[in-house]
Amino acid sequence: MLEVKKLVKRYGSKLAVSDISFSVSKGEIYGLLGPNGAGKSTTINIITGLIRKDGGSVTIGGLDLDKDLNQAKYLLGIVPQDLAIYNDLTALQNVKFFGALYGLKGSALHKQAMETLAFVGLEDKAKELVKTFSGGMKRRLNIACGLVHRPRLLILDEPTVGIDPQSRNHIMEAILKLNQEGMTILYTTHYMEEAEQLCNRIAIMDAGQIVAQGNLTELRSLIEEDWYINLKVKGEAPLAALRQVAGVEQIDLNGNALRFQCKNKHTQLRDILDVLAQHGTEILDMAIEEPNLEDVFLTLTGKRLRD
Repeated sequence: MLEVKKLVKRYGSKLAVSDISFSVSKGEIYGLLGPNGAGKSTTINIITGLIRKDGGSVTIGGLDLDKDLNQAKYLLGIVPQDLAIYNDLTALQNVKFFGALYGLKGSALHKQAMETLAFVGLEDKAKELVKTFSGGMKRRLNIACGLVHRPRLLILDEPTVGIDPQSRNHIMEAILKLNQEGMTILYTTHYMEEAEQLCNRIAIMDAGQIVAQGNLTELRSLIEEDWYINLKVKGEAPLAALRQVAGVEQIDLNGNALRFQCKNKHTQLRDILDVLAQHGTEILDMAIEEPNLEDVFLTLTGKRLRD
């Protein structure tokens, strides 16, 4: 659905995007993550035709932006981070305005506008002025304006920033539903748990380059973070035998609760369970703590503050 090849963008002597390549398959949710100044916004602005690239190519639905920019734009739905709605219009007027930009007219425009407002939970607010809306309602309306024309590729740039948990949950559920219906989504966020929950694959950008991309399992494999296996057992644990398990770096004991620090959860978990079985130790509860996307992100991009 989207293919970016060797994309380059310069601002004077600064290289904002440096020879990046990635593709988004039809029906996929693809996350584009990175700290401030990584080049995400520049990349999205090039994909949407807002700024010109200095090198490389972008195709959307098989259409080359250099040759078919206007036609390609009709395939896109864009939900920017900054709200692109009009406070002095009603919710319905806002959605109809953006639908009309994509060529919708008359009864078809009204029908799709009302259906889209219902989808984002604003059908009953259709005739109310946007300036009376809460932040979460405005975010949902912002999404409706990008959805009304039924795009093939939806670009969501931090759609949940600064909103209440209920609105955030509604937006997350709506994104998953859109994807289940076949929509392809390019998603940016600073909330790592959102990317973990939503995205099939993720690219991490830093300093204008893609430093890693893949699914969550593939990204986790890039870092050497420890895994933690937490077990609760009945009775006394065979600590001496457990300490002999290869790869277990540390065991913490708190009553009948054991916490193992390991390098490889699969190998160590199997061996730990074998030892407990050999000693007839009953397991009451088990949980595994694994490196999450935030661990991967901070390892690859560093912990230095970005302005």
